[in-house]
Amino acid sequence: MREGSLDAPTRHAIPWRDADYYDPAKVEAEMHRIFEICHGCRRCFNLCDSFPRLFDLIDASPNELEGVDRKDYAKVADACTLCDMCFMTKCPYVPPHEFNLDFPHTMLRYRASQLKANGGEFAQQRLAETDRNGRLAGKVAPLANWASRTGNGLTRPAMEAAAGIDRRADLPKFHGRTFALRARDNAPPVDKDAPAYGRKAVIYATCFVNYNRPRIGEALRAILAKNGVATEVAYPGCCGMPQFERGDVARVAAMAKRVARDLRPKIEAGFDIVAPVPSCALMLKFEWPLLLPDDADVKLLAGATFDGSEYLVAIAKKEGLAGGLAPLPGGVAVHIACHARAQNMGQKAAELLRLLPSPDVAVIERCSGHGGSWGVMKANFDTAIKVGKPVARSVAKADKAYLASECPLAAMHIRQGMQMLGAEGKAPAETYHPIELMALAYGVLPEEKHP
Repeated sequence: MREGSLDAPTRHAIPWRDADYYDPAKVEAEMHRIFEICHGCRRCFNLCDSFPRLFDLIDASPNELEGVDRKDYAKVADACTLCDMCFMTKCPYVPPHEFNLDFPHTMLRYRASQLKANGGEFAQQRLAETDRNGRLAGKVAPLANWASRTGNGLTRPAMEAAAGIDRRADLPKFHGRTFALRARDNAPPVDKDAPAYGRKAVIYATCFVNYNRPRIGEALRAILAKNGVATEVAYPGCCGMPQFERGDVARVAAMAKRVARDLRPKIEAGFDIVAPVPSCALMLKFEWPLLLPDDADVKLLAGATFDGSEYLVAIAKKEGLAGGLAPLPGGVAVHIACHARAQNMGQKAAELLRLLPSPDVAVIERCSGHGGSWGVMKANFDTAIKVGKPVARSVAKADKAYLASECPLAAMHIRQGMQMLGAEGKAPAETYHPIELMALAYGVLPEEKHP
């Protein structure tokens, strides 16, 4: 038996249609098996809070893992944000190693089993309905943004009591006019003399860009038009990452089938699919094919999908970028999001920013601690801030004029972590997606207007 593995990690399809996948006894047995391996290795002790929780339970036991109450396995699973960093960067025992260890997908299986058994928490279920929440909040965006504002002593304590969202956590804003609606009225002119003229791309709006940060999508569209790429905007529905985090894999599979079916005609017409948020690109490229390995539409979409930064870097390398970029004085601290790293494509956000004139880029490649909606919950917020401390300290030490992350929620969380660490003076007033900064360098970044 080899110790560890030098082979590239591979992943098995998720057998969510099998009854054994949800069997509590079999799920617990698999958790016990991999926890035993993790106990003997401990390389992942500093990635997230799952592993410290596991190792603390074992170290406090009189008989190592055998003495740990199986009910406490839930504490380990609850701390997993499905960032995939243990699988992608740390674990030497992932497939094709014979130990066949996939920690994140085992935690996913545990959540799927629990969801099937008890239906899950009502508040988490409601928070995961991003399309419904975005449509409803968008209709009353000024009121929704006032109610969610940190420091609102009237609404935030009530929100904490009813939904479990920590009153201290910064929350994203909503917009009345979604990115998809704006795209109908404001198509930027395509530069026919640009190097990449002839390319066609569909920007998959994603729920976050569509409802919360339309400017990211507008910036991407403006950059692509300047580089000769004709674009359309499509949003058949959410990628299902919020449901995936809950273990609602059957629901995600249904969403994947619908979105992949709707986008197929565009791919067949020669369009690339570009997702500006890495969590969504990860779902389309990697997680959906594991849920539906035999679905032709899902396979086609996975092969045609690009992360937003990845797509722009590919244009720069193949055709070359259009001129007109200006430097960003003061430099950029760029956080490489976990779900960008999990795509195994390199530091595309950093590569993108280094395409600017006189680039001054400080790269931080570590988990922000946010974990989607996980980090805003009262049960997790303090842990999320703790896990993100090294990133917040690194950004403060870098002392750049701009803070960027491909994950907008991570950027918000890092900024809040800087404030809570006493580095508020170095925390920027605004956070950016790297694509927004490239649009700023081109002079085509739309003004951010909150309703």
